[in-house]
Amino acid sequence: MRTPSLRQLRAFVEVARASGVGRAAAVLHLTQPAVSMQIRDLEVAVGLPLFERAGKGMRLTTTGEYLLVYARRIFATLKEAEDTIARLRGLEGGRVVIGMVSTADHFLPRLLARFRTEHPGIEIRLQLGNREQLVQALHGNEVDLAVMGRAPHEMAARAEPFAAHPLGVVASAAHPLARRRGLPPAALAQEPFIVREPGSGTRAAMEQFFAAHHLAPPAIMQMTSNETIKQAVLADMALAFLSLHTVGQELAANQLSVLDVEGLPLMRRWHIVHLPARPLSPAAEAFRYFVLEEGERALAALFGKPPARAG
Repeated sequence: MRTPSLRQLRAFVEVARASGVGRAAAVLHLTQPAVSMQIRDLEVAVGLPLFERAGKGMRLTTTGEYLLVYARRIFATLKEAEDTIARLRGLEGGRVVIGMVSTADHFLPRLLARFRTEHPGIEIRLQLGNREQLVQALHGNEVDLAVMGRAPHEMAARAEPFAAHPLGVVASAAHPLARRRGLPPAALAQEPFIVREPGSGTRAAMEQFFAAHHLAPPAIMQMTSNETIKQAVLADMALAFLSLHTVGQELAANQLSVLDVEGLPLMRRWHIVHLPARPLSPAAEAFRYFVLEEGERALAALFGKPPARAG
């Protein structure tokens, strides 16, 4: 096996994460042909195929799965070296890699913009994923910090709450249930829902609520994007269980309605998460402190006071 380049390995890791060239190219800010060429060159260096086609996506071969383990170790080691150098250099510079669940994209970029005005020399990179993917990224040292709703109990992580996070059932403003008050959870039993994918914290909260009330509403469609789900709900296709932080604009415009269901909204907390076994760089520690100090105030300014839980 010829020694692969870091560029080839980076392209390989991103294609494996995205299960396709298109999304990996967007993350890497490259063209799809350029990413495909990196993968082909890497396969030539390895001497074996790393991916096989799986429908519209790509799936790792056995060789690819083994190489992915070692590629992640390489980048984790490089990240540790960067953090060590950053500690020696101080807070004037450095890089922070932040994992973010898609639900947080309605407020986290604004927090990042405020942080950057205070620390313009710090480079920030965002990695988007669902809760399960971010837990894996933390474990693999691919991100310094992660912003998510449900704290990860499957690993030795430090999860610090910084703001309230309400979740509820949303419908189009024209839906018949939107005009009713004090709905019992049983009123949702036969309503079709559009749901997030397995591994999503929003999906887990929805399933927890339904299980607590012995409900199993029909899930007519599964989507990985909150924005796409909102568009489907706006078209009155079905109901959805979403973070209320993702629907602020639509509620203000009277396009969507939060159903008045007993026991909702579920009140959760946003958490900033890292692994205590891996010391944070000065830049990452500065961002953690900023979120803990400013997060609650920033979300209140954006979305107002969290609604009181019903019931």
